[in-house]
Amino acid sequence: MSDTVVIVGSVVFAQSLWAGRSLERLQMTGSSWLLAGTLCAVWLAAMSVGQSRAIPILGSGTDEYRRVINATFAAFGLFAICAMLLKIDVARGLLVTALPTGVAALLLTRHCWRRWLANKRAAGALCERALLVGPAADVEFVGRRMLKTPGCGYRIVGAAVGETSPADDEPGSVLTIPVVATPDDVHEAVRRLEIDAVVIAGSELDRTELRELGWALGETGTVLVVASSVGDISGPRINWRPVEGLPLMRIELPHFDGAKYVLKRAFDVVAAGAGLMLALPLLLVVAAAVRLDSPGPVLFVQERIGLGGKAFRILKFRSMTVDAEQQLLKVLGGGMRAFYKTKRDPRVTRVGAFIRKYSIDELPQLINVLRGDMSLVGPRPQVAEEVELYDAAMRRRLLVKPGITGLWQVSGRSDLDLDESVRLDLYYAENWSLAGDVAIVLRTVRAVLRGAGAY
Repeated sequence: MSDTVVIVGSVVFAQSLWAGRSLERLQMTGSSWLLAGTLCAVWLAAMSVGQSRAIPILGSGTDEYRRVINATFAAFGLFAICAMLLKIDVARGLLVTALPTGVAALLLTRHCWRRWLANKRAAGALCERALLVGPAADVEFVGRRMLKTPGCGYRIVGAAVGETSPADDEPGSVLTIPVVATPDDVHEAVRRLEIDAVVIAGSELDRTELRELGWALGETGTVLVVASSVGDISGPRINWRPVEGLPLMRIELPHFDGAKYVLKRAFDVVAAGAGLMLALPLLLVVAAAVRLDSPGPVLFVQERIGLGGKAFRILKFRSMTVDAEQQLLKVLGGGMRAFYKTKRDPRVTRVGAFIRKYSIDELPQLINVLRGDMSLVGPRPQVAEEVELYDAAMRRRLLVKPGITGLWQVSGRSDLDLDESVRLDLYYAENWSLAGDVAIVLRTVRAVLRGAGAY
């Protein structure tokens, strides 16, 4: 319904804009309004044919937005080609105005519906009742990810495992998920618990058993979902290729150079330059406040490790006392550790506490971005002592430029544990996209305004 309202509204707005405002003019352009109605019909048909409202894509990921955009451009392209072949005079202004207006309005309404849907699902509504099937360790891994994302659309009712693991929270459960069946009696559990989706979380079932389970579930209308053991890979790197009825998942290796990095650099330069100009009054006010609050320089300059392990000098507004680095080991209570952050750090000044809460102390790093040492989005750069503690997986953070903000900053900031922070950084390094960078920057604004997880 909202798609129809937006599409009709965008076309009527564009047609009215170019047809003129007087009633006489509108009445004289009946044929143009017929064309406008045809455009609406083609646009709506393309949205349906492109499956932009398919239930599996609603509420998560970017596939929904991508299908909306692709369907819109397909509709306008088809309409323009048909008009040219049939030699129909179509006002260019109609297409030029309706296209951007419609796309923007469609994406906005989809975003609003997505927020509404996520809130409903987080409250337990509009979810599919799911049963996890597999070994206890795999059920725990998949269940942990699904429980952490209530907006995914699945409400886990129970698990079917052969035996529980020693890490179970209580007897007869896995990660607080009750064990309600074994892999041999999944079909009975589906009927008894009114399951909507069976999620295969491991290799407990062989190929024949999995096929027979699919046949059995077909009689109940239950969906079969297979969770891949390969995690932390985004959609663009995954392609499916059927070979004699066998679906093969092809995973593209991550690349760390090429044209998309040129676009990333261009985006960094333009955005950082604009950000510095807009933030100049704030920078001057903060500089004065830092200077007046405590003795010492306005800026804090420190050597950090960036792309490929190369050192550079990072800029920040000073938020701690001038002897903060000498007191570091005392504050940590021992040796150095990676991703160190301490709540209620005694070294933080009064002004420092405020600018750290809202990440204002990071603004001078826009200069680092213009220099090319950093990017707007990427893993946070760390000091050499932290980098020396990296294992092989953590060193992959150095395959991309460090950033002012990043995926873990918009997912909980310093409240995240070490493993989750590293996982998010590695996911970003191997799966980043320019559209994703823009989304992270926008999410950063919301995270900063909330001020949670920063200290």
